[in-house]
Amino acid sequence: MNVLIACEFSGTVRDAFIKRGHNAISCDLLPTEREGPHYQMDVLKVLDHGWDLMIAHPPCTFLAASGARWWKGREQEQQDALFFVLTLMNCDIPRVAIENPIGRISSGFRKPNQIIQPWMFGHPETKATCLWLKNLPLLKPTNIVDGRKPRVHFESPGPERWKHRSITYQGIADAMAEQWGRNDKSRD
Repeated sequence: MNVLIACEFSGTVRDAFIKRGHNAISCDLLPTEREGPHYQMDVLKVLDHGWDLMIAHPPCTFLAASGARWWKGREQEQQDALFFVLTLMNCDIPRVAIENPIGRISSGFRKPNQIIQPWMFGHPETKATCLWLKNLPLLKPTNIVDGRKPRVHFESPGPERWKHRSITYQGIADAMAEQWGRNDKSRD
């Protein structure tokens, strides 16, 4: 299966799909942090390359509710960010997942199909993550664990904080690859 991982510099989700035998490529304006197939460019330029599945992680700067206090005077940036999300969701790729924190997408587009937490996939942490899905099933939890702490919420301020907070947890990436990477048409 040809899989595009949009707006991913870490390679985490891309590599989970590659590990399961898929032709997966990440795409981001930033270079990849892990060696592997990666387009360093605007993802809108590669949407028509024959993908079967796209998982997109659009930047949340003007979308996440956690940043709402900085939105005043940034209405155009917020509208541009929402338009980008809608462009990704409405592209011609048959199966699409958009991942983002709770925020503006819910009121500007629609409520998410699902809200997941890292503790549902083997990580003892909290970080509510919304999924907007097109032709994909809900993700099923794979390893529910205790010890739920908001690690990313309490990360120290600094120039790399946004980067650390945006990386997909490995357990979630593995669940996406296993559950959404099926080549057959069954969606059980």
